[in-house]
Amino acid sequence: MLEKLAQKLKISKLGIRAPTPAPSRNGVAIAAIVRDEAEHIGEWARFHLAAGVRHFVIYDDASRDDTVEVLRATLPADRLTIIPWAQRLSDIRLGREIHNQLLAYAHAAGNFGGGFRWMGFIDIDEFLVPVGADTLEDALATLGDVPNLSLPWHMFAFSGHDTPPVGGVVSNYLMRARDPMGDAPGLRAFKMLVDPCRLTTMRIHAMQTDGDERTWNAAGVQATFATRDQAGFYSTQAVQLNHYYTRSREELESKIARGPNLLAKGREYRRKVMRTVASIEQDQVEDTRARDFARSAGLRVAEDQPTIG
Repeated sequence: MLEKLAQKLKISKLGIRAPTPAPSRNGVAIAAIVRDEAEHIGEWARFHLAAGVRHFVIYDDASRDDTVEVLRATLPADRLTIIPWAQRLSDIRLGREIHNQLLAYAHAAGNFGGGFRWMGFIDIDEFLVPVGADTLEDALATLGDVPNLSLPWHMFAFSGHDTPPVGGVVSNYLMRARDPMGDAPGLRAFKMLVDPCRLTTMRIHAMQTDGDERTWNAAGVQATFATRDQAGFYSTQAVQLNHYYTRSREELESKIARGPNLLAKGREYRRKVMRTVASIEQDQVEDTRARDFARSAGLRVAEDQPTIG
């Protein structure tokens, strides 16, 4: 009972004073918090570098593998900032845990956001795919002065892989839930791209700009956080967000063993994850958009890898 109450009282929403825009601000930055992602973070970084991301602000949550070393070997030094981020904080008076990922996002926006037109807040299992353009910046330019985008998860599961396949994520995991706006448990959620210089409220999945709850889809159509769940809001006109929720079955077990960012959610985590997996695999469709972009950007994909054995 007390654990459930603690979850409800967790601090998961912060007000933020938007940074002052730099005179020459432009382009897209990504903020991410990572832990033990050495196996996949190189592909993730190469993909987004090819997609034109200008800067990566990475919060390292006490990785014990070569995550940091892989990043430094993959990205130019002037495009990468790595910040240690292993703390766990709470409001001692009320016993309310402060969401560590939320703190990282707020720090990124407040300290680095002034240099960029857009900032994305995503995980290493999430890929921003430009649509109709060679880079994210060019794709997003079609939206004009829109201050934020709500991007629905396109949820991928195992695609038949029990163990990690050769050739990476985007070319091996091609089966996703058919309807990103479906009602099945765990499917319908959003991450956001925002203008950090208009950002006023931080949440993981719902960030306010200009002090109100207006949000836009990838076609520039306006809604609110209360109405963006409606089927008509769906669009991938400028960008698609792929969420590789499980990778292989073996990797999913490792993910569950690591547990969630919030300690209070540990006991219910496996049940929630497996319910979402069942929702993804209930009705799937092939989606090659990320693989096709990677190939067009000159990145090696599974079919381009040398045969092993």
